[in-house]
Amino acid sequence: MPIHKPVNPLDFGLNSRIKIVSLSGKDFGIVKKRKSRIIMKDGIQIVTIANSIRDRFPESEITLIYSGPICSKTIEFLMKQNIKLNHE
Repeated sequence: MPIHKPVNPLDFGLNSRIKIVSLSGKDFGIVKKRKSRIIMKDGIQIVTIANSIRDRFPESEITLIYSGPICSKTIEFLMKQNIKLNHE
């Protein structure tokens, strides 16, 4: 399991409860560790977070690091928004 360096979400103008990690260089991960299913409402919030990161680092790649199941429509939605998925 790779080591991810935590990033302060306030640097991106986001809520302090959002967990963001630096993966490599300007690549970032949004961490969602929970047992319940990630649904479209969560997907829209994830895209909003990703857009806040991309406003500051336009060429960055965003990865969703998650532990629970994801709705199939949400997976498709996130992929269209160029957000990679990484299940842990």
